[in-house]
Amino acid sequence: MTLHLVKLCVGADSAESLQAWIDFRVEQARAAGLPEHTTHTTRMVPTRKEELLDGGSLYWVIKGKIQARQHLMDIRPFTDDAGIKRCDLVLEPRLILTRYQPKRPFQGWRYLKVEDAPADVKVTAGSSSMPDAMRRDLTELCLL
Repeated sequence: MTLHLVKLCVGADSAESLQAWIDFRVEQARAAGLPEHTTHTTRMVPTRKEELLDGGSLYWVIKGKIQARQHLMDIRPFTDDAGIKRCDLVLEPRLILTRYQPKRPFQGWRYLKVEDAPADVKVTAGSSSMPDAMRRDLTELCLL
């Protein structure tokens, strides 16, 4: 049974800025001859790895709302140089926009059931280039 993670996205002001960061990291990996995926390091290792890798995603909370997600490709536990257990979440570099869903601040990550996850935004002709601010305004007016 599929399960997702939800995490606060620190440093990004919008899904557009998160995608720009992902693109930058992928370009760095490409230039270094490394695999073209992104990783996000966390301190806690998810115990429900099989469910997460069965089609799960990492949903990003940006400015108090779930706004986008990335498919989870792998979960790689490791121990850092200080002897602290950590975990790399290996993510597909494609960001998928979701319907806005308010989310209160929290630390770390949380599991997110499939039925509680926001739906993806359907990309139609011209909507893929819609600015994030316009998408937010149209969503608040219940037009998206």
